[in-house]
Amino acid sequence: MASSKMSDLRKLSEAEVETKIQDLKRELFDLRFQKATRQTVQPHQAGQIRHQIAQLMTLQREQQA
Repeated sequence: MASSKMSDLRKLSEAEVETKIQDLKRELFDLRFQKATRQTVQPHQAGQIRHQIAQLMTLQREQQA
C-alpha cells in the first residue's frame, strides 16, 4: 500500500479502515517472517507499514468518537 494522505483515509468507512488495518498487520507479519528466515527484505518497509497502521488506528478512534 502506498503512503496515503489522512484526507484520503478519512473518506473510508469503518469497515474499510478495519480491513486495511488487518491487511497491513498481515503484511508486517510476513515481512518479519521473511527477515527471520533471512530472505531479502527492504528495511524501511517495516517502519512504513507500522506508520500506516498507526494512522489508520488513529482514524478508527476518531470515527468511534
